[in-house]
Amino acid sequence: MSPVQLSEEELRFLRAAMLDWGGLLSPDDALAAALGFTDAESMSSEAWGLWRRIERREDLSHEDWRRVLLAAEVVFVSDVVGSGIDWSITSGIPDGEAISILRGLQRKLPRWRGSSQFRVDADEVRLTDPERPSP
Repeated sequence: MSPVQLSEEELRFLRAAMLDWGGLLSPDDALAAALGFTDAESMSSEAWGLWRRIERREDLSHEDWRRVLLAAEVVFVSDVVGSGIDWSITSGIPDGEAISILRGLQRKLPRWRGSSQFRVDADEVRLTDPERPSP
């Protein structure tokens, strides 16, 4: 995948999101795996490694961008396992601004969507189009 051109605001949002996983948040192994990380113990260092690659403007694979986007979505929105309502305090980015930035990233990065991209076969959910490019 070619390098994704990110604005300063997008970089600031992604930095805050990736760094939050190394703060007070305590994901368990199941959540870390669901977000695409090895396990809870290594999630902080893996998230920080992704941030360093983004900061250096390195190419990331579709899978790496999926991990970044999903981790950012969860840490921003979820009050159960993420920063949630404390996001503006932990990141310094107001919620209204953050949702606008997040929507821009969702349009810019490789896309993964429910509904038409998933099917259920014998109690197993299968991804049918794992690398649908953004429009």
